[in-house]
Amino acid sequence: MTARINYLELPVADTGAAKTFYGAAFGWSFTDFGPTYAATTSGDTDIGFQADAKAKTAAALPVIEVDDLESAEAAVWTAGCTITAPIFAFPGGRRFHFRDPDGHEIAVMQPAVE
Repeated sequence: MTARINYLELPVADTGAAKTFYGAAFGWSFTDFGPTYAATTSGDTDIGFQADAKAKTAAALPVIEVDDLESAEAAVWTAGCTITAPIFAFPGGRRFHFRDPDGHEIAVMQPAVE
Protein backbone atom coordinates (compact mmCIF):
# COMPACT_ATOMS: atom_id res chain seq x y z
CA MET A 1 0.00 0.00 0.00
CA THR A 2 1.32 3.43 -0.93
CA ALA A 3 0.81 6.09 1.77
CA ARG A 4 2.00 9.68 2.14
CA ILE A 5 0.90 12.76 4.08
CA ASN A 6 -0.75 14.97 1.47
CA TYR A 7 -2.89 17.37 3.49
CA LEU A 8 -3.14 19.26 6.77
CA GLU A 9 -6.54 20.39 8.02
CA LEU A 10 -6.57 23.18 10.60
CA PRO A 11 -9.53 23.93 12.85
CA VAL A 12 -10.25 27.66 12.60
CA ALA A 13 -12.75 30.09 14.11
CA ASP A 14 -13.31 31.97 10.85
CA THR A 15 -12.48 30.61 7.40
CA GLY A 16 -12.39 34.09 5.87
CA ALA A 17 -9.92 35.39 8.45
CA ALA A 18 -7.67 32.34 7.97
CA LYS A 19 -7.73 32.78 4.19
CA THR A 20 -6.88 36.48 4.56
CA PHE A 21 -3.95 35.81 6.90
CA TYR A 22 -2.38 32.90 4.98
CA GLY A 23 -2.99 34.62 1.66
CA ALA A 24 -1.23 37.77 2.86
CA ALA A 25 1.57 35.94 4.67
CA PHE A 26 2.39 33.31 2.03
CA GLY A 27 0.60 34.35 -1.16
CA TRP A 28 -1.63 31.29 -1.11
CA SER A 29 -4.99 31.20 -2.88
CA PHE A 30 -7.94 29.11 -1.75
CA THR A 31 -10.93 27.27 -3.14
CA ASP A 32 -14.12 27.44 -1.08
CA PHE A 33 -15.90 24.15 -0.48
CA GLY A 34 -18.89 25.66 1.29
CA PRO A 35 -19.32 28.47 3.81
CA THR A 36 -17.08 26.92 6.50
CA TYR A 37 -14.36 25.16 4.49
CA ALA A 38 -11.61 26.36 2.18
CA ALA A 39 -8.37 24.82 0.98
CA THR A 40 -5.35 25.31 -1.21
CA THR A 41 -5.48 23.09 -4.28
CA SER A 42 -1.88 23.02 -5.44
CA GLY A 43 -1.81 19.26 -5.99
CA ASP A 44 1.13 18.95 -3.62
CA THR A 45 0.72 18.96 0.17
CA ASP A 46 -2.27 21.24 0.68
CA ILE A 47 -3.85 22.93 3.70
CA GLY A 48 -7.53 23.20 4.56
CA PHE A 49 -9.44 25.36 7.04
CA GLN A 50 -12.41 23.82 8.88
CA ALA A 51 -14.67 26.31 10.69
CA ASP A 52 -17.75 24.10 11.13
CA ALA A 53 -17.97 23.60 14.91
CA LYS A 54 -19.56 20.16 14.42
CA ALA A 55 -16.80 18.90 12.10
CA LYS A 56 -13.62 20.58 13.26
CA THR A 57 -11.05 18.66 15.24
CA ALA A 58 -9.42 19.85 18.47
CA ALA A 59 -5.98 20.05 16.83
CA ALA A 60 -4.43 20.04 13.38
CA LEU A 61 -5.55 17.00 11.37
CA PRO A 62 -2.84 15.35 9.26
CA VAL A 63 -4.30 13.49 6.28
CA ILE A 64 -2.56 10.43 4.82
CA GLU A 65 -3.32 9.56 1.19
CA VAL A 66 -3.58 5.87 0.29
CA ASP A 67 -4.51 3.93 -2.83
CA ASP A 68 -6.83 1.44 -1.04
CA LEU A 69 -8.98 3.01 1.67
CA GLU A 70 -10.70 -0.17 2.83
CA SER A 71 -7.37 -1.98 3.27
CA ALA A 72 -5.97 0.99 5.19
CA GLU A 73 -8.99 1.08 7.50
CA ALA A 74 -8.65 -2.66 8.15
CA ALA A 75 -4.92 -2.27 8.84
CA VAL A 76 -5.52 0.58 11.31
CA TRP A 77 -8.20 -1.46 13.07
CA THR A 78 -6.01 -4.59 13.17
CA ALA A 79 -3.10 -2.55 14.53
CA GLY A 80 -5.29 -1.71 17.52
CA CYS A 81 -6.39 1.88 16.94
CA THR A 82 -9.87 3.29 17.35
CA ILE A 83 -11.77 4.41 14.26
CA THR A 84 -13.37 7.75 15.20
CA ALA A 85 -15.17 8.36 11.87
CA PRO A 86 -15.84 5.42 9.53
CA ILE A 87 -15.35 5.85 5.78
CA PHE A 88 -17.32 8.79 4.39
CA ALA A 89 -17.36 10.78 1.14
CA PHE A 90 -16.18 14.39 0.91
CA PRO A 91 -15.37 16.71 -2.02
CA GLY A 92 -12.29 15.10 -3.54
CA GLY A 93 -12.72 11.51 -2.40
CA ARG A 94 -13.44 9.37 0.66
CA ARG A 95 -11.76 9.19 4.06
CA PHE A 96 -11.92 7.89 7.61
CA HIS A 97 -10.46 9.15 10.91
CA PHE A 98 -8.71 7.27 13.71
CA ARG A 99 -6.87 7.94 16.97
CA ASP A 100 -3.30 6.71 17.16
CA PRO A 101 -1.86 5.15 20.35
CA ASP A 102 -0.99 8.64 21.69
CA GLY A 103 -4.49 10.00 21.04
CA HIS A 104 -3.72 12.03 17.91
CA GLU A 105 -6.59 12.17 15.43
CA ILE A 106 -5.41 11.27 11.93
CA ALA A 107 -7.38 11.05 8.68
CA VAL A 108 -6.73 8.60 5.85
CA MET A 109 -8.09 9.42 2.40
CA GLN A 110 -8.36 7.98 -1.08
CA PRO A 111 -8.80 10.56 -3.86
CA ALA A 112 -11.83 10.40 -6.11
CA VAL A 113 -11.19 8.75 -9.45
CA GLU A 114 -11.53 11.30 -12.22
